[in-house]
Amino acid sequence: METRFNSGLEELQMIILQMAARAEKALEKSTRALLERNDDLAREVLNEDREIDLLELEVDRHSLKLLALGQPMARDLRFIVGTMRIAVELERIGDQAANIARRALSLNSRPPLPRNSAMEELADTALDMLRTVISSFVNQDAEIATDVCKMDDVADELHYRILKDALAYMANEAPAIERSVQTIIATKSLERAADQTTNIAESVIFIVKGVNIKHHCQKREQSKDTGNR
Repeated sequence: METRFNSGLEELQMIILQMAARAEKALEKSTRALLERNDDLAREVLNEDREIDLLELEVDRHSLKLLALGQPMARDLRFIVGTMRIAVELERIGDQAANIARRALSLNSRPPLPRNSAMEELADTALDMLRTVISSFVNQDAEIATDVCKMDDVADELHYRILKDALAYMANEAPAIERSVQTIIATKSLERAADQTTNIAESVIFIVKGVNIKHHCQKREQSKDTGNR
């Protein structure tokens, strides 16, 4: 029975890694679709989004089976619960990627807006955060997971810069308002994907250390903002 349970944990880890790989690929493709004006990549993201949803359902099914049959304790219980939380965030990241892909399809059919290097930096930062947090899960490394929260500061600042630039551009270029709004929506999806990555980091820390710091990164940001006021 113990051998079967351990095999079940390994299978659960493999499912979540498949899901993470698909979410990472979706985010990468969607940002490339936006930045490189590539409709084919955008359509691939939309066509493949269902696969991420199905993997989340598989994580739920497998986790509930382990909880019911294995009666796990301590670290194993935290691993199962934490993995279920991670699956929710990965599915949401997939949704953000799909939203970026839709914005890309809309923008690609219109004349391009001026290049904004901050958008490229935000895309790179969000992807780097996701890859880093996946590494922290694979290696069960809470320190790496903690680093992801610090990286979120960069994503927030870039998001603010893009929003500020877009609003300034709209003020002077009325015909570009609709395209600028679409860009703002895509940027918000990237920023949300970064936030969801910090939620995954919190779950990794919960699994490894047994400390529940849910919403800790967000509270840290709110405290910093309050202090700046």
